[in-house]
Amino acid sequence: MTSPCTDPETHEGTGAVSFRQSVDQMVDRALATMELDPGTAAAIKSCHSVLQIRFPVRINGHTEIFTGWRAVHSTHRLPAKGGIRYAHAVDQDEVEALAALMTYKCALVDVPFGGSKGALQIDPRDYSRDEMQAITRRFAVELARKQFFSPATNVPAPDMGTGQREMAWMADTYKNLFPEDINYLASVTGKPVQHGGIQGRVEATGRGVQYGLREFFRHDRAVADAGLSGDLDGKRIVIQGLGNVGYHAAKFLSEEDGVRIVAVIEYNGAITNPDGIAIEDLYRHKVDSHSVEGFAGGEFHPDGAPLLEMDCDVLIPAAAEAQITHDNAPRIQAKVIAEAANGPVTFAADQILRDRGVTIIPDLYLNAGGVVVSYFEWVRNISHIRFGRLQRRLDERRGDEYANALEELTGKRVSEQFRSGIGRGAGELDLVRSGLDDTMREAFSEMLAHHDSHEKVDDLRTAAFAVAIEKIALSYIDVGLF
Repeated sequence: MTSPCTDPETHEGTGAVSFRQSVDQMVDRALATMELDPGTAAAIKSCHSVLQIRFPVRINGHTEIFTGWRAVHSTHRLPAKGGIRYAHAVDQDEVEALAALMTYKCALVDVPFGGSKGALQIDPRDYSRDEMQAITRRFAVELARKQFFSPATNVPAPDMGTGQREMAWMADTYKNLFPEDINYLASVTGKPVQHGGIQGRVEATGRGVQYGLREFFRHDRAVADAGLSGDLDGKRIVIQGLGNVGYHAAKFLSEEDGVRIVAVIEYNGAITNPDGIAIEDLYRHKVDSHSVEGFAGGEFHPDGAPLLEMDCDVLIPAAAEAQITHDNAPRIQAKVIAEAANGPVTFAADQILRDRGVTIIPDLYLNAGGVVVSYFEWVRNISHIRFGRLQRRLDERRGDEYANALEELTGKRVSEQFRSGIGRGAGELDLVRSGLDDTMREAFSEMLAHHDSHEKVDDLRTAAFAVAIEKIALSYIDVGLF
């Protein structure tokens, strides 16, 4: 069934604020610093629609019923964009909250998409590959039939519990449903490269975390305000979650920026090593044993949750939402919290941390690498041409000409290393990384400039939401809706 998004409520019997309500409270805090018409503000906050579907699939000789959702928060830009997660505990409130975050995230980093999100209530570990394919294809059919799946209007991507294979199945399902649509590859992003994907998409969110932290440490005053100094080299980092995002962020930061990963927290235990953890070795151990327990490169802790509170320079929550709450926020010792996951800090915890002077680099910004590179993939699919195909060899010839001219002017031969470097044309991966780096730099500068120029804005999260809201409001005003 399709319906307007539900009103945010507290979880029954607990008094805890729901994920969607937490997001709305953060938006309200940003709105309080702005001079925006209340009607415009209400229109921006409201969720456009939610599709809830239940469908049967034959599994091992019996029929199982699966429940899924696709929320569309905003269509101020098309297509609406957002991942699909497979998780046993997912619910509609979570999907709506994530869809809202996608709207603001895309606006902040200047990706011309609206916000959407999807989920299927399932634990993928309970099913075989063939069963998962049957379930995913049926889910895709239901979404497409109800016009919640299309390269022009609503484009899914991988999220928790999904990856390249699910996106390939969905794209192929869409192609079979609409064989006349030559843009069928653009119906999803995060596909395998050989099936229309783009190089750099798998690690895009983790790479975006790296680029975002690099940009933060380029701004001396912001670093000083956090009680730190210098660049990333030697900084002590705690990572929560060694999934796709956490693994790539930890790997890139430790191997390329010289940080020390002093703790890695997983749902079934944690590893600590004050001298730094070899992330690639730990990841391979985890893949082989399905646990971090038994890893020789650090000390194992069966309960990882308390390690969120250990002394470090940067804490990177890269797992699920609501990991830092009003319960543990007073004990957090990190000077900077870099939100690689969606919504890892609740609104109540955010207030406590702000009062304590802890700097939070918000998910709205730091988690945006995935959708930025998804945008590149979608453009590639719509344009039907690989990035770099037109100019790569031209760049190589031009670089070679520069080297020849230098030799002629100096009368000396340049080294082969110099000639190779200056003559190398940019390939697709180079262009993707360059575009992602540029996006993260520009978005951070815009966010920081808003923070510095508005007296009422005293944290980066409020600045990020305010920048995003301004852009969305202008898009409505430009087309005469307000």
